[in-house]
Amino acid sequence: MKFKKLGNTDLKVSLICLGTMTWGCQNSEKDAFEQMDYSISQGVNFFDTAEIYSVPPSSDTYGKTEVMIGNWFKKRKNRDKIILASKVAGPGCDWIRGGGNNFNKKKIGEAIDGSLKRLKTDYIDLYQLHWPERSTNYFGKRDFTYNNREGEWNSFEDILEALSIYIKKGKIRYIGMSNETPYGLSRYLEISKNKGLPRMMSVQNPYSLVNRTYEIGMSEISIRQKCGLLVYYPLAAGGLSGKYRNGKIPKNSRMALYDGWKRFLNPLAMKAYDEYYKLAKNFNLTMVQLAQSFVNSRPFVTSNIIGATTMDQLKENLDTVNIDFTDEMMEEVEKIHNENPNPSP
Repeated sequence: MKFKKLGNTDLKVSLICLGTMTWGCQNSEKDAFEQMDYSISQGVNFFDTAEIYSVPPSSDTYGKTEVMIGNWFKKRKNRDKIILASKVAGPGCDWIRGGGNNFNKKKIGEAIDGSLKRLKTDYIDLYQLHWPERSTNYFGKRDFTYNNREGEWNSFEDILEALSIYIKKGKIRYIGMSNETPYGLSRYLEISKNKGLPRMMSVQNPYSLVNRTYEIGMSEISIRQKCGLLVYYPLAAGGLSGKYRNGKIPKNSRMALYDGWKRFLNPLAMKAYDEYYKLAKNFNLTMVQLAQSFVNSRPFVTSNIIGATTMDQLKENLDTVNIDFTDEMMEEVEKIHNENPNPSP
């Protein structure tokens, strides 16, 4: 396993982070235990979860994934071996603390205490804002459209002040954000510096061969400000595994079970998958190996969050840390990307 520093902290996180959002819906607790056991045996020390997991979010599955991780900590007695990341949900989920905005002091405190109880721990290493309260472009929105009816949202400074309370209490160690934009990232960093408030250490956004939008405005900030990317959807929700090519929708796959990810099956994305399939074959790789080694090689990436519903998937994803993504491979990737840039944002 390879390791990188989280932000400007002394924490060294594994280049592969174990994603957990299928646990409690597509995966059982038995599956989750098997995945965690195997991952740590391969050098993974970084797990990512959220209060709304499993996915798709609902009142029935809320908190289930954190409970499974907590049960594993209790049974294995190895909390100190794991760098644990979780998240507080943004607005839009009416079953979470009455709905509405969640980033004020009271609701953040309730969210942290709830997660700590489910996780059976007294601290979270990295606590992230799952998505912004303000109206902006995330979850597949390519462009920003100003909404003059977006309503009130907690200011960046107020959010940082609220999080600082729980850092001082020892309930969380460091903070990060998710589904953010260059505006949000730069404002948080500026305010924390000018006001002496806690600093964002990471950004968890989607990034893959078919969604390189992070490179446009975020990657330079990540490198220069030491606030690296924690990648989610490195395989475009399974699209870059090749399993949806030629019109196939495998039984029990995410696309077969849920409607929320159909943007990964648009015609331009399907065209790109075919091109990357052929490219991987030319280099004697699987599509997964090509896609994951590309993500692993990017200088602004701190950790690559992989998700799996089977052990075979998990093993293939973890093994990609040993693949050297060459300059020749990058040249061929760029040719495909330039012909069809970012078909699945």
